[in-house]
Amino acid sequence: MSSVPLRRLPHGARDTIHPASPGLTIRRATAGDAQAIGSLYLASRDDALPGLHNAHTDDEVRGWIARVLLPRDDVWIAERDGTALGFIALHDGWVEQLYLAPTCYRQGIGTALLAIAKRHRPTGLRLFCFQRNSRARAFYEANGFTAVRFSDGSDNEEREPDIEYLWVGA
Repeated sequence: MSSVPLRRLPHGARDTIHPASPGLTIRRATAGDAQAIGSLYLASRDDALPGLHNAHTDDEVRGWIARVLLPRDDVWIAERDGTALGFIALHDGWVEQLYLAPTCYRQGIGTALLAIAKRHRPTGLRLFCFQRNSRARAFYEANGFTAVRFSDGSDNEEREPDIEYLWVGA
């Protein structure tokens, strides 16, 4: 996969995508979104992966989002009526994070966020997903990602078996 940088837009810029979910707005995240993104991340992981080893405290996660994720990655947030419903973080051809509020599955929000990633990185994307997250695996596979490597989890902080997925591009 060639290294093509993401098209960077100013923080707070809105994408022109027309998501399937009525009333949904997707925009570039700002530093002011750190709290909402942290809450989405923690709630989604707790819901999707009960019993997952937490390598960091909730406060450490929130700090990492504010100090590392938002400044480093291209982060987009999905909202409806001012409420954050999901986000995606992209970095060097990788979907680093994609999380939705647990009440927002199967509403087209994840697909809309993933469509932004594909538009900004048409040459292909990679991501990791925990093996036991069957809902996420089905979602990525339905959206054109193929499993290219399975691991025993020794390379991630959670020590949880995972899968590397690849979307080869348009």
